[in-house]
Amino acid sequence: MTKITLIFICVNIVSSQLVINVKNKGGDLIQETLTGEPDKNTISLEFQKLDGTYLKMRIDFKSEVQIFKMTVLGEEERLDDKQHQSMCFVFKFLKSEFITADAMSKLRQKNPGTIRNPEEDKGQERLIMTLGVNLDLAKSISPYVFNMCSKAETLIFSRESDLKAWSAGNNQTYTSLLGAAHQFPMATTPRCDTVKETDQPCVCRLPICIGWYPCGLKYCRGRDSAGKTVSYRCGIKTCKKCRVFDYYVEQKLNCMWESVYKD
Repeated sequence: MTKITLIFICVNIVSSQLVINVKNKGGDLIQETLTGEPDKNTISLEFQKLDGTYLKMRIDFKSEVQIFKMTVLGEEERLDDKQHQSMCFVFKFLKSEFITADAMSKLRQKNPGTIRNPEEDKGQERLIMTLGVNLDLAKSISPYVFNMCSKAETLIFSRESDLKAWSAGNNQTYTSLLGAAHQFPMATTPRCDTVKETDQPCVCRLPICIGWYPCGLKYCRGRDSAGKTVSYRCGIKTCKKCRVFDYYVEQKLNCMWESVYKD
């Protein structure tokens, strides 16, 4: 396996970027772009699948927020003129899942054309997005939600459990965060693949996999000039992770990829 060398330098870095080639489960080549911005304490990742689906992810370490912006191509069955639609999923970020923005900014890549393989597959996580986020009030969750999700308009989603976790970790109260969101009737709404009428509300399901990302630092042991055993950073650990988002749509037209219906 070709390694990506981790080099630590002493100058201040505003941002840095890696371009990674990775194959998906079907053998298709995907090119990911990862950017670390230590001055903003954020990391971004983006790529486009062969079917046109585009993902942009941003991690806000200060707010402990992870934002997924998904853009999918329009369907021929749609009755409007939209060529694509965007959705945003905003959820709690676990610091153990990614390297820091500072460490990301110090990564240097050898052999950029190499196809990378993750060292660990973290499997699939299902996220049931029970809340809609009001765009104009989303800054109470993270300052990056508005700019990233403005084109998603009403299709911005989160979870009640995430709001509770954020309120426990910062100065925002749960009540103020809840004021930026509204509840969806997920339990009483059918899945979109069981719905026939295109104007009927339903629960849509959208999967996405990130085939390669730096999920942690590696530490090696050695000896210093005095012969004492020391631990030092010597590389990165890489992972793959898939997520499946369940979320409410006001009409099946916004979820036509789940068009299977058994009469």
